[in-house]
Amino acid sequence: MAGAFRFLTAGESHGEALVAVIDGVPAGLSLAESQINEDLARRQRGYGRGGRMKIERDQVRILSGVRWGSTLGSPITLQIANRDWENWKSTMAVGPPEPGAAQKQVTRPRPGHADLAGAMKYGHHDIRNVLERSSARETTARVAVAGVAKRVLDEFGVTILSHVTEIGGVRIAPDLEVTWEELARRAEASEVRCADPAAEAAMIKAIDAAREKGDTLGGVFEVGTAGSTVGSRRRSARSRRSRAASWAWASRPRGARARRSTTRSSSTPRAGSSARRTMRAVWRAE
Repeated sequence: MAGAFRFLTAGESHGEALVAVIDGVPAGLSLAESQINEDLARRQRGYGRGGRMKIERDQVRILSGVRWGSTLGSPITLQIANRDWENWKSTMAVGPPEPGAAQKQVTRPRPGHADLAGAMKYGHHDIRNVLERSSARETTARVAVAGVAKRVLDEFGVTILSHVTEIGGVRIAPDLEVTWEELARRAEASEVRCADPAAEAAMIKAIDAAREKGDTLGGVFEVGTAGSTVGSRRRSARSRRSRAASWAWASRPRGARARRSTTRSSSTPRAGSSARRTMRAVWRAE
């Protein structure tokens, strides 16, 4: 019986691959690489993406923990190859560098990054040893892990939705009222995951203006859940909660997906409504 869902990622931005090991996934869950690849593809979309997105075509390989399309209850290993590795083989080689290989050392820390703190903590003179790990590229492995977590939640009828509410001071209309399904459809179709078409256009203009100035913008996004059972989220007794979740998984109806929770509000969550705001997480970058 599985315990707490936990994971570990490894790999460098320009290394050969990114790897994630997940523990705590129950046995008997149907899982395919194509399901995880859907989320990896979503990660690469969006307005203003950098040049790296044009190089990579992220596809996951499941190396362990799954047999014949079903999880075994043992740790699951995921691997995503870095296509850009072909251009960095000598610079990021595991063994001694080849004669004449470009080392591409970084000695000047960048403001707003982990460069200085990492170099001081680990005693690196070449900051590339820090930035290769603290790169946003690492989030690829986290998205793959989240794809597995989504499969577990899906069996219990739990869905998660996120959408952008503000970028660079441009906000969605305060009176925006749409259904959960429509909010999800609009967010997926938007280049900036904004459900308000007028605000989306203004956000894109703000991004273009910041790019011309060599500046950056902060933003706010909102995350909500539907179908989650009342009392399933607690900050204490993690081990008991994990055991209860494992018991619920083992007791789920066989041959069919578990029914959606009947303990949620009978009304459909709407954008801007208090029903949706009861379970959300907001990330702010000013």
